Amino acid sequence: MDKKRILVVDDERDVRLLVHRMLEKDYIVLEAANGEEAIEAARTQQPDLILMDLIMPKTDGYTACSEIKADQATKGIPVVIVTAVGHEFNKKFALEVGASGYVTKPFSTQGLMEVISRLLVRACESHNIVPQSPQTSLSQDNPGQQSSVSQVREP
Repeated sequence: MDKKRILVVDDERDVRLLVHRMLEKDYIVLEAANGEEAIEAARTQQPDLILMDLIMPKTDGYTACSEIKADQATKGIPVVIVTAVGHEFNKKFALEVGASGYVTKPFSTQGLMEVISRLLVRACESHNIVPQSPQTSLSQDNPGQQSSVSQVREP
């Protein structure tokens, strides 16, 4: 089975690189540095899932998520907000604009991979496709880091 494609959107190059390294074994990783690039990449690359920061130049994550969800060609792509902003209001608003999940930085590799796997399985089930589950290595996690993996929206 072909590897799933994940678009990582963050204005911080180091964060994109970190997430890229976490995912590259199991997924094809695409990158964008802001919301504007994310919208274009979603249309042209049709990733299977998008991991998106909230606070970025040009177009923020809320606006980009909303535009992706409003576009007929991209509305089915799950968007997970990955941000340092952990306020309950922000989580609720992200879900209201169409995000499928919300992960607060810092996060663990295991926590992020679980959210990704769960959403990809759900997307495959809605299209009657049997997903390929990646093997997650716990050794990449920093056991001292706290992570907040919030709700994943049910369809």
